[in-house]
Amino acid sequence: MEKKNLVGLTLAGLQQVAVQTGMPLFAAKQMAEWLYVKQITDISQMTNISLKFRDRLSQEYEVALSAPIHRAASADGTVKYLFDAGQGHSVEAVFIPDDDRGTLCISSQVGCKMGCVFCMTGRQHYTASLTAGQILNQILSLPEKDRLTNVVFMGMGEPLDNLENVLAVQEILTSAWGMSWSPKRITISTVGLRRELKKLIEGCQCHIAVSLHAPTPEKRAQLVPAEKAFSMTEMLQVLSGYDFSHQRRLSFEYTMFQGVNDSLDDAKQLVRTLQGLSCRVNLIRFHAIPDSPLKTVPEQGMLEFRDYLTAHGVFATIRASRGEDIWAACGMLSTANESGNQN
Repeated sequence: MEKKNLVGLTLAGLQQVAVQTGMPLFAAKQMAEWLYVKQITDISQMTNISLKFRDRLSQEYEVALSAPIHRAASADGTVKYLFDAGQGHSVEAVFIPDDDRGTLCISSQVGCKMGCVFCMTGRQHYTASLTAGQILNQILSLPEKDRLTNVVFMGMGEPLDNLENVLAVQEILTSAWGMSWSPKRITISTVGLRRELKKLIEGCQCHIAVSLHAPTPEKRAQLVPAEKAFSMTEMLQVLSGYDFSHQRRLSFEYTMFQGVNDSLDDAKQLVRTLQGLSCRVNLIRFHAIPDSPLKTVPEQGMLEFRDYLTAHGVFATIRASRGEDIWAACGMLSTANESGNQN
């Protein structure tokens, strides 16, 4: 019988395990401390739980953590890892060091349903959603986990299409019985699934990053096919109903493509589109992917676009480009791994 993974269970889930195995209810907090604070790798290490209950627990459960199966290091210090996702599939996590900060970009799905034309993950199509344990494994099995200060759900997949498991992971990361992180250390990205977006906003206090990439619905539909099902107009209406003016941050991701969304008219329209929202815009340099007609915007063009937005009341930054020498675009390394072309 295949054993179930304790990693990824919330306190409520661990309480159910305690009841099912005949342990006292307080054993759930003991297990949580071993799993998420002390980060043990085997049930036998839970020494304040009796040997009888550890044996009983081990019959059905395990601590299933797995090290990365591949590592690619960039000259700029960025490291991309591949993690096994079962059935011959893999997912990526990227560690980005920056002075005293260490940010990990993690995946929530194998492939993705959203089909963004500039994303390699979209070309893989959707295979499966990761379990909470598989998502958390990218953090707990990271070789640099002691240097980790921030996590962003911006890797493979659409986090809101796997919202239950994503929220379980953020609960484990932020709860006093778990890893006790501030929710301000976590950013969850989305293309803007309406119902799930409301659940996300109301279900946690993490920062939210919306994949916008265009100033109008018409242009966005050319880049993000999910626009047809999840209109940016309706998404912005949802966001306008919440207060992002204090510690919680709302940002819009805007990957720039030469001749597509980088003109002064695009900048003017973007200012109009975001009017009234307390937000920032992250301008992202496009990392070329194979067989794509899309082109990177020159540095000067990005600077002018940023300066126009900032001068007209929309705070904008240009995200530093990292790891271009290690299959930087999201999904490229896992695609190479599955096709057998990995370096």
